[in-house]
Amino acid sequence: MKQLFNYCLILFLAVGSASAQKNITVEDIWSKGTFRAEYVYGLRSMNDGLDYTALDRTESGQNLNQYSYKTGNLVKTLVKGEDLKTPDGVTITINSYAFSKDETKLLIGTNQEAVYRHSPLSDFYIYDLSSKKSTKLTDGAKQRLAEFSPTGSMVAFVKENNLFIKNLITDTETKVTSDGKWNEVINGGTDWVYEEEFAFNQAFFWSPDGLSLAYYRFDESMVKEFNMAMYDSLYPEDYKFKYPKAGEDNSQVDIYMINIKDGKKVKASLPVYEYVPRIKWANNAQLAIITMNRHQSNLKLLLSDVNTGESKLILEENSKTYIDVTDDLTFLPEGAGFIWSSDKSGFNHLYKYNLSGGDEVRLSSGKWDVDQYLGYDDKAKTVYYSSAEVSPLERNIYTVKISGKGKKVLTPKAGFNNANFSNGFKYFINTYSNANTPQLITLNDKSGKLIRTLKSNDALKETMEEYNLSTVEFFNIPIENGDFLNAYSIKPPNFDESKKYPVLMYVYGGPGSQTVKNSWGGSNYFWFQMLAQQGYIIVSVDNRGTGARGSKFKKITYTQLGKYETEDQIAAAKVIGKSAYIDENRIGIWGWSYGGYMSSLCLFKGADVFKTAIAVAPVTNWRYYDNIYTERYMQTPQENASGYDENSPINHVEKLKGHYLLIHGSADDNVHVQNTMEMISALV
Repeated sequence: MKQLFNYCLILFLAVGSASAQKNITVEDIWSKGTFRAEYVYGLRSMNDGLDYTALDRTESGQNLNQYSYKTGNLVKTLVKGEDLKTPDGVTITINSYAFSKDETKLLIGTNQEAVYRHSPLSDFYIYDLSSKKSTKLTDGAKQRLAEFSPTGSMVAFVKENNLFIKNLITDTETKVTSDGKWNEVINGGTDWVYEEEFAFNQAFFWSPDGLSLAYYRFDESMVKEFNMAMYDSLYPEDYKFKYPKAGEDNSQVDIYMINIKDGKKVKASLPVYEYVPRIKWANNAQLAIITMNRHQSNLKLLLSDVNTGESKLILEENSKTYIDVTDDLTFLPEGAGFIWSSDKSGFNHLYKYNLSGGDEVRLSSGKWDVDQYLGYDDKAKTVYYSSAEVSPLERNIYTVKISGKGKKVLTPKAGFNNANFSNGFKYFINTYSNANTPQLITLNDKSGKLIRTLKSNDALKETMEEYNLSTVEFFNIPIENGDFLNAYSIKPPNFDESKKYPVLMYVYGGPGSQTVKNSWGGSNYFWFQMLAQQGYIIVSVDNRGTGARGSKFKKITYTQLGKYETEDQIAAAKVIGKSAYIDENRIGIWGWSYGGYMSSLCLFKGADVFKTAIAVAPVTNWRYYDNIYTERYMQTPQENASGYDENSPINHVEKLKGHYLLIHGSADDNVHVQNTMEMISALV
């Protein structure tokens, strides 16, 4: 370890390149678009996996075009902007679109209004590709989450907290539920905390044959309301929504299955649970339901009968800490079992089970984490995934047979890779970058062979050569338990090790996160380069609790959020401060959200190390934050009062010695401005 540290310290001392003359301005980064990168937006694979669609803007409006994966050539224009009009002749702007299964119709969302971060309201239209006619889905209030049935003959949607089904053949509308009410009952959509922390907002799902529909019912009547002033008129409005804070009541969640032909509803019969983070159809007759206890330390996978609602347990996991919820559950065709991910070995890996939860086959193994399950090709009997096998700082794409044999790497180049596969897995679009190079977006076949380059970002690279930029350098910092922390630095372009430099550390540090990655940093990269040009050394350190290094490293923070993370950031700052070219009296730290929480706690607990902190939208007391996130890592305040109090910045303000800048948006529905107001009161 000592040799490794000495080697990394040499890297840390290395001088960044300074061949260019221009310096970066704030306007370059956020106003002028000087460093704007090219991306590939909105590609949708078509059924055959040979073509994709993209929404392109023209002088006459938006065109929905079909392109060949292999050549990139335009196959045909499916929708011309001038043809897309309401029955009254008003042009429709496409905010979202989805094909019917046979690709003869489109479901188009327009006039979009944001509800929360992931749940807009829209007016929906059905567009017939052959007749080029648009039909409004329904009248009245705007809708959410509209989706074709697998047959394309129906559309399910949510309106005013109720679930509806529109029969496109008979032009009739059925109101599946009638008890939906704002801030009381939601059918087919999620409440605020499920959307934010379990990361989904559509809460209804068609069976594969389209003859059944499963949906969530949230009774949030017992959940307490949070209110915040909205400053968008002469007299601010008081906006109220249900927000369950740590230790407070959740929505009661039930799962229903409805027979489309006769309208019969069946409620899934489930063992005792607090959360239902996922449901998914296993086949036409069985709905898979995942339940969790309040601590999120027990997870059950059950199969529920579509006719009776009776449920059978097929897999159960328990943890001394918590279990992460993913979308990795995949049922194999013809009852051949299912694919599942778990960190039960100490690292996150993929497994195959039969439908009874037995006959375990390890699809991946080793002292590294599978980062993302990417899909299963049934024809080739092959699984695709992304992992940190090479390094926690990198991601590569791999393939392995469903037998667990024949693993191959498809993207061997050092850096970060993200793959998006076509239907049928004939091609994948790979987005590659490293810490000093913007995205290279390519089309590859399923063996990894390069077919063509979609976006090279050569223009951005040429622009970067005109500016005085430094190299992002990675190094390790040892900690007392014999482990080490990953870190990177950006030094001034004219770095002189005989001088003393101030340091600004950038932190997030939350469970499973990473800021230290060999990947492109976008706008932050240029902002940090701008600060380096002004004489600051930028450093970021991934403390214990962060991701891609196994469950032991990540889950050590359980019931003590902030303790080990802060200790690590303070220890790292002390190590950095010992360098001859660092002014140890001018070390600052900043972060946003969890990073704002960390920068606050570091300044207070490390008052003799940090002289300045910037906290953007910080959690200042975990009692103020939502229960699904907070209790996953901390249990409830009633069970773990000391864990909450000892590591909440609001309880350490008397230790403040340096400069502290608080920044917070008043309409933040996630980390409420209450956190900052209570912090201000404590400081006063």
